Order: sequence, then structure tokens, then C-alpha cells
Amino acid sequence: MKQITFASMIYENKKKETRREKFLRAMNQAIPWDRLVSLIEPYYPQAGNGRRPMPLEQMLRIYFMQQWYNLSDPAMEDSLYDIESMRRFADIDLGEDPVPDETTILHFRRLLEQHELTARLLEDVNTFLEEKGLLLKGGSIVDASIISAPSSTKNREKKRDTKMSSTRKGNKWHFGMKVHVGVDAKSGLVHTVEVTTAKDHDVTVLPNLVREDDQALFGDKGYFSDNLKREAREDGVYWGVLEKRKRGKGLSSSQKKRNKKHASIRAKVEHCFRVIKCQFGYVKTRYRGLEKNAVQVYSLVALGNLYQVRHQLVNT
Repeated sequence: MKQITFASMIYENKKKETRREKFLRAMNQAIPWDRLVSLIEPYYPQAGNGRRPMPLEQMLRIYFMQQWYNLSDPAMEDSLYDIESMRRFADIDLGEDPVPDETTILHFRRLLEQHELTARLLEDVNTFLEEKGLLLKGGSIVDASIISAPSSTKNREKKRDTKMSSTRKGNKWHFGMKVHVGVDAKSGLVHTVEVTTAKDHDVTVLPNLVREDDQALFGDKGYFSDNLKREAREDGVYWGVLEKRKRGKGLSSSQKKRNKKHASIRAKVEHCFRVIKCQFGYVKTRYRGLEKNAVQVYSLVALGNLYQVRHQLVNT
């Protein structure tokens, strides 16, 4: 048992629980810590003759806070010194416990990258949500969102990231990558993620976002394809992708009515992007290359799924 310090007693007796404290408390209760720690444990350094490694769950908690608050490794270290609520979430007492420095935080992140553990983390979280009856099957909604990348050439290589590319959306050009998701049509939770460069067309990724047992598919006009529509109907899959106006020909009244009906269903897919971009602040890539950024996207999506159903998980 840790000794209670005078500073801790004062913090315990404060009158208001802040929004950060409420968020961290809810996520602490919603996350299946034991199964996620068990997933990473075989790859984590064991205590030996050298310096004793930091507790695995503590490092995982710090990594999650990095994703929630969009913090770099140095900023995460500073936050642990500055913010009591974040120290408590990581189970760190300044009077007794060492605070991981930015290099230790970096090494843990690279461990997850090296062994592709965030993709497996997303799978494990989704399995957990299926067991809880929160992630259902039957139909999928597909969509993609552009994540901007720095376009400046003021770096060591004197050039932009070669793995990123430009694409036009409406009348505006964007440089970066795309995050493609397949979302459960009933729960609105993400079951599949693909990361590509920005210029890749949405419809080329569509087959990777659909589950084998899906009976319905919904998407915006970017996924429309006469061939895919024909194949879906032959397989008995309901085709709910919005109709696209063909050159020199407008949509009929029945097509417009059908699009309106399907648009209300596919709106669920926007919730996951709202959480990732607005709640977690992920609007620009942090690393160079698709691989490192994909590793972060998998963890953000997993945490976004847990965030969307946190109240149900806390009450079960």
C-alpha cells in the first residue's frame, strides 16, 4: 500500500471533479485492462540484471493518454509532472514512484509498432465488445476521411513525405493520407480499418471493409459501382450505396428518395470520425510514412470504440 501524502489528501478533498477526471474515470472502468496487458506481455521486457522496466499496465495507460490528448513523448512526460489526474490514472505518486521519461515512452511506442500490436489490440477490443453484445453483425457502413500531413519541405530530407499524396475534395486540395473504415450498421462501432495514401480512390478499398457475413452495405457516392452493385445483389447483399448522377443525366425522383433514406442510415459512420478528430484531436499525422501512422490509427479506433460505449460498459 502506498503512503498517502499531504498533497494527495488535499487533492482528495477538493470540491469539484473536472471534465478530465470524469473522462479518465469512465475510460478506466470501460477498458478491459487485463486482456490488453496479457496481449502485450509476451513482447514486453522482463526484469533482469539491468534496470527494472516500468510496470506494463502503467506504460499502456500512459500510451492511451497520449492518444486521447494528442501528446508527443516529451509533452506526455511533462504532463505526468504537471497534472495530478493523469498521474493518478497512471498510478504514479511523485513522492514514491519514478516518472517515465520521454525515451521510455518512445521505446514503448516503438515496441507496439515493431510487433504490430495496435492492430491486434483493435481486434481484441472488438472481440470484447462482441462478447458484451455491443458490436453486432449483419451490415456495414463504409466511409473514408482525409488526415492531413505536413506539406512543408523544411526538414532533414528537404522534401515532403513521399508516402503521402494529394487529392481534391470539392474545390480544395488536401495532402496526406486516408483512413477507411467499415462500421457496424447497428451499433456504429468500427470493425475494420485500412490506411492508404490520399489519392487512392475509396471504391478500391471497399472489398477490404466488408465482413463475409454482411447482409447489407451502405456508403456514400464515392463507393458507387455498377459492377459491385450487381455482384452484391447476386450474393444476396442489400446494396445501400447512394446513387450517383451520371454525366448528362440527373437522378430520378425514386433515386433521390432512396438516397435520402440510405443517407440517414449511413450517418452513423460519421460518429467514429467525430470522436477521433474532435474528441481526441487527431486532425494531422504525427509521423512520416503510412506504417507508423497506421499503428496510431488502430489504437485511436480501438479507444474510440470503447469511448462510444463507455456508459454501457460502466453500467454492466
